[in-house]
Amino acid sequence: MRPIRLSSEARRETILAAAKACFAQHGFAGTTTKSVAAAAGISEGLLFKHFATKSALYAAILDEAAEADSDLKRLQSREPSTATLVHLIREMVRHFLHMVERPDGEKCQQMKLLLSSYLEDGEFARLVYHKIGEIIGPIFVASLAKAVQAGDAVASAGPPINLFWFAHQMIHMVALTRIPKAVPLDYGNSEDLERQICEFTLRGLGLKEHAIATHLDRTSPVRPHETPLVSESA
Repeated sequence: MRPIRLSSEARRETILAAAKACFAQHGFAGTTTKSVAAAAGISEGLLFKHFATKSALYAAILDEAAEADSDLKRLQSREPSTATLVHLIREMVRHFLHMVERPDGEKCQQMKLLLSSYLEDGEFARLVYHKIGEIIGPIFVASLAKAVQAGDAVASAGPPINLFWFAHQMIHMVALTRIPKAVPLDYGNSEDLERQICEFTLRGLGLKEHAIATHLDRTSPVRPHETPLVSESA
């Protein structure tokens, strides 16, 4: 019996499925194109016809995850505004805090992978940040501009997108402190922490107190859900 010949699209999906399993098990640095090809049951040469590099392979996984994320699509569909800016920050805080509730979970492992990338060649981090900036950056910048225009925020010197990265990096690092069983820095109750991080971040973005009071629900409990914002979601 002749082996079944897959279409180009079917072959691509087979490779991506194998790559996801390899990245989850071995991380970005520990995964090779040779190991992905073996897991997909093809030659490395055939893999290269679909994906020229390991980076291209991981970028395709990030694209696929973003396309399948309904929460992300809803965020992109919102009109730029002060309310959208507050919503974005609140969901990012909830996302990171929820991820570390399962230290052995796939998403938390990806957070650790991002951190370890800083100590290596940074390739994984560059891929992730490029995708985050591409998807979330425009709605953040546009919403911040609307907030300034509405008198809800004070304009800041420098590129507005930097404020997004400052917020992202700070929230990410706070979440990382909650991964070890014996936390190295105890911030206390998670619901109180969510609210405090949101207020701190929004003030850092230049939002005025009346805007924070109007748009940030101070009594809402933490809603545990997966809103990836692509930030480490392969």
